[in-house]
Amino acid sequence: MRASRLLSLLMLLQTRGRVTAAELARELEVSVRTVYRDVEALSAAGVPVYADRGPVGGYRLLDGYRTRLNGLTAEEASSLFLAALPGPAAELGLGELAAAAELKVLAALPPEPRSHATRMRERFHLDVPGWYGGAEEAPFLGRVSEAVWDQRPLRMTYRRWGPQEVERLVHPYGLVLKGGSWYMVAAAVRGTGERPEQGRVRQAGGPAGERSGQETGEQVGRGEPRTYKVARIMTAALLEGRFERPAGFDLAAFWTRYTAEFRERMYTAHAVIRLAPGMEGLLRHTVGEDAATAALTGAGPPDERGRRILRLPVESVRHARWLLLRLGAGVEVLEPPELRAAMAEAAAALTRLYGPPEAASAPG
Repeated sequence: MRASRLLSLLMLLQTRGRVTAAELARELEVSVRTVYRDVEALSAAGVPVYADRGPVGGYRLLDGYRTRLNGLTAEEASSLFLAALPGPAAELGLGELAAAAELKVLAALPPEPRSHATRMRERFHLDVPGWYGGAEEAPFLGRVSEAVWDQRPLRMTYRRWGPQEVERLVHPYGLVLKGGSWYMVAAAVRGTGERPEQGRVRQAGGPAGERSGQETGEQVGRGEPRTYKVARIMTAALLEGRFERPAGFDLAAFWTRYTAEFRERMYTAHAVIRLAPGMEGLLRHTVGEDAATAALTGAGPPDERGRRILRLPVESVRHARWLLLRLGAGVEVLEPPELRAAMAEAAAALTRLYGPPEAASAPG
């Protein structure tokens, strides 16, 4: 256990540069006193670890010192190749680089971890998009990733729900791949419309050129980070200059908070339904795991026909009607009245469409 921790400490110092004892303790989930002892052990083993004093001090390795990648266990090496995402890497224009890095890591591994990693790559494959969704076309993903990486302002035309197209000047902080779709986390820059500036812009799909009016990355007022679906970006222009990322911004933590808040905002109403036996699996598939679990957990006891009454979270009456019609006669809406009426209206329309034609009138 300690050998693995010492290796982790060494890798943290190698990848991050100067790190304080408190930061190392948090990362390794040990006490600061244990960090002191581990650093002494590394120094005794010949690793050039130095301590810088003062308010901006910390531990660091001698400049230029690097250790070989030979401390991975077989399981750790296997997990690296299981986590590889060749499809998304290719979408970002990094497919060849990712493949080359994988080969280099594989070549640097000792025989046993290399064997485990090779078997992992041969026997497991990750396909991100769902069966019925497919990967979305995102023609400006490369331009967005360039803006994220280089901290470049981005002017875009974005198609909102409606549909409605809006112009936005944003500072992109990161990209997230969720269910086969790419999302950009960015802060919109407000107030640029009143003060046109001259700036140099590179249009997506076109050469660089001089453009006037609202085409600079000068920050007038930056809002809170928001999410934008990359597939809905209609045009994209990468601006000159760089923006400063907010100190301490954590993309993973932001996304965790965002998804939790999204779930809370998504379900704004409830529908009371009577569910036939054996329909639980189809309910989960239709309305989603979160809503179905909440409804089934609080369901009442079954009646004499095995049906149960559920209180189901829904987004709206219109959306609930569209979803619950997919369950056919396996579900009966009890409340609210407007949703029950909407279901009855849809059922009547289907009856008229698929019912037997009316008999022709007999000649008089």
